[in-house]
Amino acid sequence: MENRSENGHSGKEVRVWCDGCYDMVHFGHANSLRQAKALGHKLVVGIHNDEDITKNKGPPVFTQEERYKMVRGIKWVDEVVEDAPYVTTLETLDKYDCDFCVHGDDITLTADGIDTYHLVKKALRYKEVSRTAGVSTTDLVGRMLLLTKNHFKQGDKEYEVERDDLDAIEALLKRYNEKKFPSSGSSQLGQDHTARSPWTGCSQFLPTTQKIIQFSDGKPPKPTDRIVYVAGAFDLFHVGHLDFLEKAKQHGDYLIVGLHTDPVVNEYKGGNYPIMNLHERVLSVLACKYVNEVVIGAPYSVTADLMEHFNVGLVCHGQTHIALDVGNIDPYAIPKQMGKFMLIDSGNTITTEDIVERIIRHRLEFEQRNKKKEKKEIEVYEAMQKVKLAQKSG
Repeated sequence: MENRSENGHSGKEVRVWCDGCYDMVHFGHANSLRQAKALGHKLVVGIHNDEDITKNKGPPVFTQEERYKMVRGIKWVDEVVEDAPYVTTLETLDKYDCDFCVHGDDITLTADGIDTYHLVKKALRYKEVSRTAGVSTTDLVGRMLLLTKNHFKQGDKEYEVERDDLDAIEALLKRYNEKKFPSSGSSQLGQDHTARSPWTGCSQFLPTTQKIIQFSDGKPPKPTDRIVYVAGAFDLFHVGHLDFLEKAKQHGDYLIVGLHTDPVVNEYKGGNYPIMNLHERVLSVLACKYVNEVVIGAPYSVTADLMEHFNVGLVCHGQTHIALDVGNIDPYAIPKQMGKFMLIDSGNTITTEDIVERIIRHRLEFEQRNKKKEKKEIEVYEAMQKVKLAQKSG
């Protein structure tokens, strides 16, 4: 293949390859794919199968079919390759006519500790983009397992990242952990300052208007567009959400998603919900190819003002339970009175609670997966730092 420059040349379509597990697809994955797409014209994404992921990293949360569907739903993805090899080869790039491979600036290793991109790096067909600070699958799993609420603190503590006082909860599991995994110790799962991985240990996610602009398509509706409005938490954005939004979009031309604030979501879901805070949920929803606009901090009850302001032609809700608003008010009373409300069935019954249940059910497996991954990352990172120091001193 010729002319492998970053921007290609006139008349040549530059095809970019990305690959990965894409488990619990979040806005960090989406941001990486957005940056990769900007380096070319078409973005091809390869996704590993369940067997390879389990062998090299541990059990994935989502099945391969769910992961394939989720990545297809990201607005910057042009093609998806199922069952992509765990180690990226030149043969794979050539097979799909891709000029180069793009990955984040974190390390990805096989079960044997081999860099999965060593072949394309050696051939100079590899480029890096910045990893999105403040989010990782490891961190999200940790929020669920440790039942933390740090991610939606308010006021001057809103962006702090530290461990909740959950010694009692940890004590309940410590004895069983030690029996089954004698050398495991305790696991913080990326939640506090003791999480040491330079790549998947949680750091602070600092939302900016620039990031929202990067994720938004910025296109207003046309005068003739039928505008559809949906609202909810859309927490841990998953295939159930994706199928629902696809179905809702079929009833109009322009889809607006109203996202409830963290306190409102916590009021009707309880526990430590939402798992992702409002800023994180905004980016996750904006990355969906069916979504045109997001209302940040939408009112729980759909008001006449909201209907008029956005010229909403139809309000949709799925098959999940609708909690009443304060005063036992139906939050969809107004659109119902206007004859602009519809219950839709996406055919997918998966919920955020189902995802959390998967994690809790396999708690020990995921803890061990994350500890193994973090240990491997630290070893590689320290080796890389030694090489850099040697190069500087030499």
